[in-house]
Amino acid sequence: MPRPGLSLIAVLAVAAQSLAFTTPAAAADAPPISPEPQQTTVRTDGFELGKTVGLVRGAQTDPDAERVVRATLTQAGVSTVQTTDGGDPKTPVTIWLGGDNPTLQQLNVQPSTGLPAEGYVLAIGQNSRKHVVLDGVDTDGTYYAARTLAQVVRGNRVPGLEIRDWPTMRYRGSIEGFYGTPWSHADRLDHLDYLGDHRMNTYEYAPKDDPYHRERWRDAYPADKLAELGELVARAGRNKVDFTFALSPGLSICYTSDNDYQALIAKFEALYALGARAFNIPLDDIDYNSWHCPADVTKYGSGGGAAGRAQSDLLNRVQREWVANKPGVAPLQMVPTEYYNVSETPYKKALREQLDAAVVVHWTGIGVIPRTITTAQAAQAKAVFGHDILIWDNYPVNDYLAGRLPLADYSGREPGIAEHVAGVISNPMNQAAVSKVALYSFAELGWNPARYDEQASWHRALAERAGGDRRTTEALEVFADLNTYDTTLHPESAPRLAAETAEFWQSWKGGDQLAAIEALKPSVRAIESAPAQLRAGVVDPAFAAEAKAWLDATELWGQALQRSLRLLEAVAEGDGRAAWSHRQEIDKLVSRAKAIRDVRAPHSSTYPRIGEGVVDVFLTEAGRVHDQWMGLEARRTASTSLPTYADNVPARMVDGDESTFFWSNGAPGTGDEIRVDLGAVREIGDIALLMGKTGSPNDFLHSGALEWSADGETWTELTRATTAEVRVTAPEGTRARYVRYRALAANPSYWLVVREFAVQVTDGSELVLTASGTPAGSLAQAVDGNPSTAYAAAAAPVAGDALTVTASAPVTVDRVTVLQRDGAAASGRLEIKTAAGWEAVGAVHGIYTALPLAGKEIEAVRVLWAPGAVAPQVAEVILHRAGG
Repeated sequence: MPRPGLSLIAVLAVAAQSLAFTTPAAAADAPPISPEPQQTTVRTDGFELGKTVGLVRGAQTDPDAERVVRATLTQAGVSTVQTTDGGDPKTPVTIWLGGDNPTLQQLNVQPSTGLPAEGYVLAIGQNSRKHVVLDGVDTDGTYYAARTLAQVVRGNRVPGLEIRDWPTMRYRGSIEGFYGTPWSHADRLDHLDYLGDHRMNTYEYAPKDDPYHRERWRDAYPADKLAELGELVARAGRNKVDFTFALSPGLSICYTSDNDYQALIAKFEALYALGARAFNIPLDDIDYNSWHCPADVTKYGSGGGAAGRAQSDLLNRVQREWVANKPGVAPLQMVPTEYYNVSETPYKKALREQLDAAVVVHWTGIGVIPRTITTAQAAQAKAVFGHDILIWDNYPVNDYLAGRLPLADYSGREPGIAEHVAGVISNPMNQAAVSKVALYSFAELGWNPARYDEQASWHRALAERAGGDRRTTEALEVFADLNTYDTTLHPESAPRLAAETAEFWQSWKGGDQLAAIEALKPSVRAIESAPAQLRAGVVDPAFAAEAKAWLDATELWGQALQRSLRLLEAVAEGDGRAAWSHRQEIDKLVSRAKAIRDVRAPHSSTYPRIGEGVVDVFLTEAGRVHDQWMGLEARRTASTSLPTYADNVPARMVDGDESTFFWSNGAPGTGDEIRVDLGAVREIGDIALLMGKTGSPNDFLHSGALEWSADGETWTELTRATTAEVRVTAPEGTRARYVRYRALAANPSYWLVVREFAVQVTDGSELVLTASGTPAGSLAQAVDGNPSTAYAAAAAPVAGDALTVTASAPVTVDRVTVLQRDGAAASGRLEIKTAAGWEAVGAVHGIYTALPLAGKEIEAVRVLWAPGAVAPQVAEVILHRAGG
């Protein structure tokens, strides 16, 4: 179903008519319709449909429009439909499907004549009888009129309306062009129905992991796969969607080979025979400096200009020899190798000057996933490529976001781009049903960009997924907030929750601790309860099925947040045993959340990211409050401005193990940083920053500045470097809390790996504890300052077994706390060592023991284990410094 382009002059001329037909008051009274029509006039002559309706089929209808109308009437309670082909059934209510100018004249409504392709008029009103007229400028327009009618019927009643409507953009829809697990056949069939329901007319079949689309592009599809494609083509036709078949030969094609050309055409012929009438040759994500046969080198030479000429020759031959001679085939589409900018290059010059003018060129904006696409940028793209531009918009695609499910609004696209591009299509997620949140807004932007409001559209999209149910919509808003971050359009994580937690900590630190907890409880309850509400309330069961990993994880993170508030409540009330019990449960819940995996690649490689940088940070901060209350020494922590790849978290920069590493999930830009927080201001000496790793030797900041700060605001530079390893000694007397390495330039081609970021403390302010004793086990974890790890004894204690903790220097202590894990708490006797020797303090039993010392200076403590059946697991032995 190829469609002519919409002339901007024609669009503006028709739009001018809207000033005469639509008033603000009328628009305000109009029923909600999506995408919003170009012109809507509310009339006062609406009516009940009743039980019997006449249906008159006209010249611009087809079975698909009739199917939609009949379904709408059935839903409205109409039991009898008297159908004719042109004749007036004389029924009290008559639906004119496909246009009836005399009836429109009687209703004082202008016909669809002169509207752009796919335009329509929907008129509902009365004269001596009651009429609904669906007057499409073509069969697609009549189908869209039927879709609009379905939205305005309320119960058995229709409002009086006059709608004059048409799409602003020629191409509206999606391109299944992502890497990872492709959609299932059922996903695609359902997706095509969704596109048709929302007046989108384009679906491009281009899954990167379909071998017959890319790696094995020359090979014919097996019969069963071809049959599935045929079913997709047929379903697309039912929904007035152009099934666009894309074949991506760039990894191996020989441009001068007639055999390769014929193999490509054979593939297109097979799809043409199934009914496909739109075709695309993507040449993205390839190295255009690599040729695949000597003849190409001989004919074209080398460089971007040579690649542009070779690609133009191939595409021109397809367009001129095949497309132009096949009845009903739309102009060929292509995806250029340089699809992500508007820079003038020899490659683009070759396409501009040599590529057939009919070929439509895809473009992603400035950047593979740009935060904004402006009117000026779109104009530049059209000029530099010299062809019609179709925006391949990489939102909400998540193949580069392992563990993430982008659910924020579709933002940053200026309505004025419609003046310069032929359309905007979405590259969606591996999760087809979840992608509908974003696709809803793509439909609205493509149809009527002048009225597009990204926030309002997003809220409507969520309400649609919720079937209009308020509680489910609210749960979706909570879930979407936790799944906002996508690195580009939305570089912030969980913005609503982030604001609430920031307010919480301000109140907490201001001393109003219990009030702060009460204020945050409703938001935390909403997070915990959202998954159950969504599983029960979303209208599409596939949404809950595809989002299962994220819903399960949200429930666990929500429970962890609930526990964190109870932990803080216990701290505020001085209940150490309850606080430690909650702390353990938090760790268990987080471990369970991080064990979850989605079934689809690439998300199967890591856990679902839920409000990362907000939820986890809140839990960490709650843990720090607990640590400080118990008297744990401030621990070193690491952070970064960069996103994290898989499980290679910033904490690995300061774990003392060079075999582990932090790894970013993107290339650093100017100003990006990695940072170590020593927990308090301390005197520092040697600093060693070790970046890169085997297999990724260039993943380091290629130009950076090493700086220190006492307050995190004022920074002093120590050195600059361009190497993977940076070593320096701070001047004597340097007292810092923070040390950072800041990028002075972008790393466009490489990510960042940090094996270790070591900062020496030289003033003895870090109290170092060492553990020894029996039974054997990971003794160091009893004094590592991290209650989430534990010394797990290899066996139950016998007579004479003990756990001894020695301080790096004598320290004045007012309390000793021993934390043991639930289910692994042994009994014993606590002793302290002073200058006078060992002395008993009290009994150790249960998961939490806190014994006062009244400010004694001690050198060591030990637990003399009582023989028993339980192998102890000691999370931490804490010496609370006097005055701390």
